[in-house]
Amino acid sequence: MSPGAGDRSSFSKMSVYGPVVKIHPVVVASICDSYERRNEGASRVIGTLLGTIDKHSIEVTNCFSVPHNESEDEVAVDMEFAKNMYELHKRVSPTEVIIGWYATGFDITEHSVLIHEYYSREASNPIHLTVDSALQSGKMNIRAYVSAQMGVPGKTVGVMFTPLSVKYIYYDTERIGVDLLQRTRVTPNRTKGLTSDLSQVAGSAARIQDMLTTMLAYIEDVLSGKVTADNSVGRFLMDLVNKVPTISAEDFENMLNSNINDLLMVTYLSNLTQAQIALNEKLVLL
Repeated sequence: MSPGAGDRSSFSKMSVYGPVVKIHPVVVASICDSYERRNEGASRVIGTLLGTIDKHSIEVTNCFSVPHNESEDEVAVDMEFAKNMYELHKRVSPTEVIIGWYATGFDITEHSVLIHEYYSREASNPIHLTVDSALQSGKMNIRAYVSAQMGVPGKTVGVMFTPLSVKYIYYDTERIGVDLLQRTRVTPNRTKGLTSDLSQVAGSAARIQDMLTTMLAYIEDVLSGKVTADNSVGRFLMDLVNKVPTISAEDFENMLNSNINDLLMVTYLSNLTQAQIALNEKLVLL
């Protein structure tokens, strides 16, 4: 078994030629939760990775843990549980398929080869994801591998695990949770409540204002000759300007006021509905 080279960057780790493994935050959170809830005495947890595969990348969008018992001499995995969980999952997300498996820990063990053989029957060329949930290296290292046969034909054949590039991506809805987790780092008790919709809008507007300020400062420096112009940045700025719709200030204000009125009406109706339901429950109890 050959783990391979070290990290290349904070987003792409242990890069070699092959597909890029894209991991969503919900997968990392689920693996960490499974590790915290592991059985007493268990050194690690394993599970099935679900997602989609295209020509150049493997996107990991979901996972579930699989019960197993592991000792120095043998390993036993509940295969029936894994099959039943996947069948249930297909009813909810039929587009997600088995793409590999994960294990907490930093190293690849001899038992990992046996478990990988099982997943090789469930998926074509599955990936193996290792998550250092114990933070042995001071941070949560996540590495992805694919296996390849090695050895002399007709003789004993071994398995070599080749590392792949790892990239972290997220949907817009997942970004909310990631931002909330980031804010807990600066609080003394490591907890943070959800903010209101208005606070989120204000925070987004403030971030946009900061980015606009940075962009204007860069443009002024380029025009004054303090900074050398970057053609790629200029193309991005031109693309951004072209995406802004051509609309007068008066029309924009009318459109905004109309949308606000619609939002207030929907909010009023939802509150009225909640009041009617609460009143009906009180009347039923009488």
